[in-house]
Amino acid sequence: MDDFLAARSQMALSLGFHIIFSCIGMVMPFFMAVSHFYYLKTKKQVYKNITKAWSKGVAIFFATGAVSGTALSFELGLLWPEFMKHAGPIFGMPFSLEGTAFFIEAIALGFFLYGWDRFNPWFHWVTGLVVGISGIVSGILVVAANAWMNSPAGFDYINGEYLNIDPIKAMFNDAWFSQALHMSIAAFCATGFAVAGVHAFMILKKKNIEFHAKSFKIAATFACIAALVQPLSGDISAKDVAKRQPAKLAAMEAHFQTERRAPFIIGGIPDEKNKKVDYAIKIPGLLSFITYGDINAEVKGLDQIPEEHHPPVAITHYAFQIMVGLGMIMMLISLLYFYQLWKKKEILSTKWLLKLFAIATPMGFIAVEAGWTVTEVGRQPWIIYNVMKTSEAVTPMPGIVYSFYIFTVIYLSLSFVVGFMLYRQIKMVDKIYDIPNDSVQKH
Repeated sequence: MDDFLAARSQMALSLGFHIIFSCIGMVMPFFMAVSHFYYLKTKKQVYKNITKAWSKGVAIFFATGAVSGTALSFELGLLWPEFMKHAGPIFGMPFSLEGTAFFIEAIALGFFLYGWDRFNPWFHWVTGLVVGISGIVSGILVVAANAWMNSPAGFDYINGEYLNIDPIKAMFNDAWFSQALHMSIAAFCATGFAVAGVHAFMILKKKNIEFHAKSFKIAATFACIAALVQPLSGDISAKDVAKRQPAKLAAMEAHFQTERRAPFIIGGIPDEKNKKVDYAIKIPGLLSFITYGDINAEVKGLDQIPEEHHPPVAITHYAFQIMVGLGMIMMLISLLYFYQLWKKKEILSTKWLLKLFAIATPMGFIAVEAGWTVTEVGRQPWIIYNVMKTSEAVTPMPGIVYSFYIFTVIYLSLSFVVGFMLYRQIKMVDKIYDIPNDSVQKH
């Protein structure tokens, strides 16, 4: 493995772990706020128990997210110094604002964790809500910085120099809204299905049923709404990518030839050497309709893009297929869930639906990882789209491969520790907040 590949692999590893911690840190406070609201309105102890249990999970992921996020900020400077030298002054504003949002989130979380029976109950609830709002703002600001890499704005690039810098225009670039919307909804979907899946599994094991049933309903409702809304944001993103990054769209769909009535490809194995896709299901005209709203529209293929500017087609295509496929499965589960609610059927009696949620526990996060793979790999060979290549930004320092190995061990160890802490937390919940099964109320 050469140093360039090692640097890219280290960033991919770091982002891959951090994005999970970030999504949970962004979304769980809203679940916590809902259960806390129910407690304040109903005074039922079970909702207070749920809020306290979830707040401990939020604290765990906040701490790990802070550590992994700090590591990422150092990696940007150490692994990609040429990129930061030129890009830092342009898109530094969202990162500095993200730091402010992070501090607000940390202060609000401290107030919430230690504010039980010390603050006015509704002020205490607001501090928990602020944790979620600042977390969402923090995530949007980071995505805005990434969107700038896909749609650079706020400067003039003249003779290799970055002039007339406008940080506001850079932050609100053409891609920030579509990426921030898609990522925020994905975070709710992924975290919701993960949390609902864990509680569904515990219900199936007949552990502390009332606690897990009410927790499941809150998380599942968030998850299913997000899963049904996500295709709309996906459509916005697809149209945006078609306009700004035709090479990425072509790689996503393994679309080698420019053509009208371009088919939407499901599955298939891209053959980059012979410029074709084997074993794929093709729906004529659908790609043209999705991207331009016209079944006869022409969609640009990789044949109109210089080969040295082609993204890795196979990786981008497979990641896109995984993201869309898992998204469709979660949509189906969501429709079944809301159908059961509409029919006023007791969720606890539909074991098959609980099993589906349990199976779907990791799906959202796998889809998120696949989506970020599409975003990052699909932009290659550029680190700043059409301005600076990734190979031009990497550090000349040797020995990066050893750094990659060390970080791999650190992140695997961190994952083991977090998993162990969550396992202990779940076990403690069932011991501390155990409620007899015969007291379960219908909901």
